[in-house]
Amino acid sequence: MRCIIVDDEKSARFIIRQLCKKAGGLEVVEEFSSGIEAIKFLNKNKVDLAFLDIHMPSFNGFDLIELLERPPKVILTTSDSNLALDAFKYDCILDYLVKPLEFERFQLSIDKLGKRDNEQGFLSETKTGALEPEKSMFINVGRRLVKINIDHIDVITSSGDYVNISCEHENYKVHSTLSNILKKLPTNLFIRVHRSTIINIDKIIDIEDNTLLIKKNVVPIGRTYRNELMKRLNLLK
Repeated sequence: MRCIIVDDEKSARFIIRQLCKKAGGLEVVEEFSSGIEAIKFLNKNKVDLAFLDIHMPSFNGFDLIELLERPPKVILTTSDSNLALDAFKYDCILDYLVKPLEFERFQLSIDKLGKRDNEQGFLSETKTGALEPEKSMFINVGRRLVKINIDHIDVITSSGDYVNISCEHENYKVHSTLSNILKKLPTNLFIRVHRSTIINIDKIIDIEDNTLLIKKNVVPIGRTYRNELMKRLNLLK
């Protein structure tokens, strides 16, 4: 797999190059200390993956992605743990690694590409050829990146500039919007039922009038969302 490294710190580029060698299957074709130089290269050359720092002088990693018409797959490598949710607004970003980088975490990112199961693609396939849905996601809680199982999410509600994610055993408050969160969730499992609420369809216990029950949570169903919810339910008629 052809990849490039974009980081203004020489020591960081060296570490990533060494991690690539250790992981195997990764060919570092170029490395750049500036986003501008990386863009010039990518406009003329095709690569499969870019290891990209966010904070660089005069030109950050997000700027690079936005200026490319067809950016490669990206794994962000940064010392800033506060931009994870902003980062995943971009479809090309596969993972968010916080420095100092450790091999075990680095290897998990490479495994996300499905390189061992499918040398030509970026996601592993099922026996039927369908792409497997993501089973987990990372959320930014304070200065920590917390991994949660998507299946464990019950209800997500908005509260001002934050969303509350209610899971089986714990609740999380993150700085984001419902729209951004919904983009990262599997559409077969999650649906918006109110302007301020997303629910896991599999967790519905009961529906009565304009409310539904998930565990002990009574969730309102917005008038404009009710028809779509009814279509999505497996109703016995």
